[in-house]
Amino acid sequence: MRISELSAEASVPVPTIKYYLREGLLPEGERSAPTQAAYGEAHVQRLRVIRALVTAGVSIAETRRVLDALDDPPADAHRLLGAAHAAITPDVDDALDLTAAQHAVEGLGWKPGMCDDAVLHDVARALQGLESAGFELAKGALPVYLKSMRDVADAEIAGVPTESAEAAVRYVVLGSVLVEPLLLALRRVAQQVASAERFSGADTQ
Repeated sequence: MRISELSAEASVPVPTIKYYLREGLLPEGERSAPTQAAYGEAHVQRLRVIRALVTAGVSIAETRRVLDALDDPPADAHRLLGAAHAAITPDVDDALDLTAAQHAVEGLGWKPGMCDDAVLHDVARALQGLESAGFELAKGALPVYLKSMRDVADAEIAGVPTESAEAAVRYVVLGSVLVEPLLLALRRVAQQVASAERFSGADTQ
């Protein structure tokens, strides 16, 4: 298909496709003339992944890291998951103290060597943010968070596709990027429902 047909099929404007081509996010099509190239279904699928990531707020640099994981995935399924998460997680900060983070994630069943360093540093960064703001979690909240997140993780990992590395990476990365906003939105709804139920005088109309 021509670039105009690719645009229509993937619902991505032609100038945007050309930008992704210049940035190396989208592979070149097969040249049929000096100024024309033919594109296939693989280009459509790649465009949809790029658009999903960018629309969800992932930067071009992070998107490139995700695509690198898609193009050259580790053979081991567990390392594949780590590579996918690393692509969308801030870089390791060696200045962070991981002690509190490691203690917290023991409640998830964590043991040394189980996780990519980047995700542990992300937990440490979040805990540091709470401490810097002088904010204390509600009593008993952390164990509830840990149990809930482990239940979520068990359900999601059970659904990871096994037919190909690319399918697994796409599931993990897009699941992280696109589902995390849903989890946050559901948390906010649940908080308001719980608040309405506790504070019965609140106006729920």
